[in-house]
Formats: sequence, C-alpha cells, structure tokens
Amino acid sequence: MAHAVKRGDFTLKSGKKSLWFLDTKQTACRPDGIVLVTNVALSFFPVEATAIGGLTMGADPVAYGIAAVAATRAINLRSFSVRKEAKDHGVTGRIAGALQPGDKVIITEDTVTRGTSLFEAVDAVRAFGAEVVLITVIVDRGGTCAAMAADAGIRYEPMLVAPDLGFEFGS
Repeated sequence: MAHAVKRGDFTLKSGKKSLWFLDTKQTACRPDGIVLVTNVALSFFPVEATAIGGLTMGADPVAYGIAAVAATRAINLRSFSVRKEAKDHGVTGRIAGALQPGDKVIITEDTVTRGTSLFEAVDAVRAFGAEVVLITVIVDRGGTCAAMAADAGIRYEPMLVAPDLGFEFGS
C-alpha cells in the first residue's frame, strides 16, 4: 500500500473532505501488488465462485488481475465489468465480459467508502441472472459496507480496513 496512500487535502467522491486518499489502483495495477492482493483474496474466496467483477473502473484491475493470477494456480474465475450505463448497440446491457447466468459471483472494488458502487454492481449481476456469493474490496475506508452486505444477505470480506492503515473509518 506504499504507493496507494496519499496524504494532503482531498475532496472525496462524496464531497467530503479528507486528509488522506487511497489510489488503490497503484497497488492493483502493479505486478507485485496484484499478486499480493490475489494471495490474500484466495485465502477466503468461496470454492464455488465462478466469476469476479464489479462496477467499472474501480473493479476492473482487481477482478482481471485476480482472475489472471488465479488461473496460474488452476483456479478458474471468469472476469467481467458492470458498465455505468447500458449499451444499446453491439453487445447490449450493462455487463461486459465473461459473466454467465447462474454464475456464483464475487463482487469486488479497489476502495470503498459508502458502498453504493458495490451494490449497484450487485443489482446488475442479480438482474443478469447470477448469484453474488461474496463482496470484497482491497480497502474499506468507510466502515459501512459490512452492515449493508449483512442486510443484503451477502458475505463481506475486505482485505484491509482504514484502521489497518492507521486511519479512522470515514475520516
């Protein structure tokens, strides 16, 4: 996470001010970073999982990287992205990639604060006809997703939480 944690004066997507920011793609987009993320993730992934993905752009490097590294270990996870808006030409809809109806899906993201992107992806995957079996993120900075996932009946496993990095939730 040495490349991902930034200190300064930041305005988050929510509009809230913060003295720290996570550019977790700096971890997910580095070979050593995605191998480490995959090692952690595979330690708790359900064996029945068949696909991994989430809302583009935050989920893309995490899902694609984990799927690629996992394949070198004979673990086959198809990857996909959930578009922010449905396409009306070519391959239509919000799902792009190898997701199939009936898949057992892991929804992922690089960093989460409120959880809205995660649950937008959950809704799109369910509408597509697949089942979400796990939600995971590299870093949960907000601390609200565990309760949201529990309310939705979905297992939630963040790889790291804000206090692991020396910060309070939501700060």
